[in-house]
Formats: sequence, C-alpha cells, structure tokens
Amino acid sequence: MGEVRLEIPARPEYLGLARQVVAAAAAVEPTFRDERIDALRIAVSEATTNAIEAHADLDRDERIVIRCNLEDDQIEVEVVDRGTGFDADLPAMPDPTGADRLEQEHGLGLPLIRVLADEAEIRSDEGGTAVRLVVYRSPRS
Repeated sequence: MGEVRLEIPARPEYLGLARQVVAAAAAVEPTFRDERIDALRIAVSEATTNAIEAHADLDRDERIVIRCNLEDDQIEVEVVDRGTGFDADLPAMPDPTGADRLEQEHGLGLPLIRVLADEAEIRSDEGGTAVRLVVYRSPRS
C-alpha cells in the first residue's frame, strides 16, 4: 500500500482525524475485520492522546506525526511526538476493581495499547516518544 503520513497539531480537536485516517488506511484491505480495526483505532487514540499531552508544556508549535503502513497481513502505525519523553518501563495495569484504582485518573493508556495491539514498542527519550503498534488481520495467539 505504501505509507500514509499524517501530521497534526498537538491539540485534542485533531484526535478524531487521527482515528479516522488510521481506520480508513486499515479498511483499504477488505479482509481486516471490523473488530481488529476498532482495536487499532482505540490504541492509536490512546497513543495520540499521550502525544498531545506530551506537547502541552512545549513552548514551540511541534506537530505529532502518525505513519501507517498496510501490508498483507498487518497494519503498522507509529505515533511520534517531540515532547520531553518519559520512562517507558511502566508497571502492569492495575486491578480495575481495586479500591486504589478509583483514585487514579491517568496512566492506563500504555497498558491498554499493549493489550489492544498485537505488538507495541515504545521508545522515549528527552527528544520525544515514538509508539509503534502492529495489528494483524487475525489476532495472534
């Protein structure tokens, strides 16, 4: 298919556009099931939301770059921001029924990405963060 590249301002109102472009890129391959595209859409939404938040404290107008590559049996998406980075070695997702979870408002995006994507790689340093997601046409066991 080739690469689809989208650059968006780091503003929440562009989140829907990112989801639509990625879902449309995946839908080009008619054998991608809707539930696989939905998983990808949510994972990209989480990664893009994190990128928007990473740009909130920047004094410059940097854009978020979203790249999609559709291959025979998978779609690969990379979301890249120019924020200050973070420690990508996060603990496992907390128990959603635990009482302490009710006090936590943030922090589930990356664990959710790791559950929804068949492959997820996060690279982060002081120059920004790149989240690479791969969703296969059929879920891998």
